[in-house]
Amino acid sequence: MKKFQPILAAIALSMAGSYFVLAQQPAQAPPQLMSFFITSAGSGHGANLGGLAGADKICQTLAAAAGGGSKTWHAYLSTNSPTVNARDRIGNGPWYNAKGEKIANGLADLHGDTAELARLGNNLVKMSALTEKGNMLNGRGDTPNVHDMLTGSQTDGRAYADGMDHTCGNWTSETTGTAQLGHFDRNGANNTSWNSAHPSRGCSQDNLVSTGGAGLFYCFAIN
Repeated sequence: MKKFQPILAAIALSMAGSYFVLAQQPAQAPPQLMSFFITSAGSGHGANLGGLAGADKICQTLAAAAGGGSKTWHAYLSTNSPTVNARDRIGNGPWYNAKGEKIANGLADLHGDTAELARLGNNLVKMSALTEKGNMLNGRGDTPNVHDMLTGSQTDGRAYADGMDHTCGNWTSETTGTAQLGHFDRNGANNTSWNSAHPSRGCSQDNLVSTGGAGLFYCFAIN
């Protein structure tokens, strides 16, 4: 028995060392639940989303179908008369896509509210701006290009105050006004803003498609 004692001692020492190493390993953080996505489909009626309530319902319905229905979802959309700022509708963050990748820590980070945050930028780019299904959408250079996102917003996430219609009648019209659009892929000549790149040609589905869109928009969980 004595001749096995050194071997047993070595095994015990090895096991103790392995336990110590394992004990030192940091605990794995649980995967982050989805709290941001681009709609995989629009209303089918161009920029007529049924107003903010209709747009929120689209977000909620798509999220629920993807297993995220326990959260409350709002569309990232501004309106005029009354003035509603998109940034005031989406909670405080942080927000994660369907694969658990962080999009932004909070509102200031998302919108680049300071010079330093604007320099760093958020993580809303083509590879991370996924649908509720976790799919990547076509951007500039793909066929068809659907990178135009309905927002009705300025780059700071606030509504326009110039008296012009940038929201297709507060998201109730297919025929009058225009919609301010962002580029989820941050690509498009000089129009690289994710939330305020250029206006649409009009509010119908055909008008939105003609400039590289499909009537899609951003959804954020507010809780």
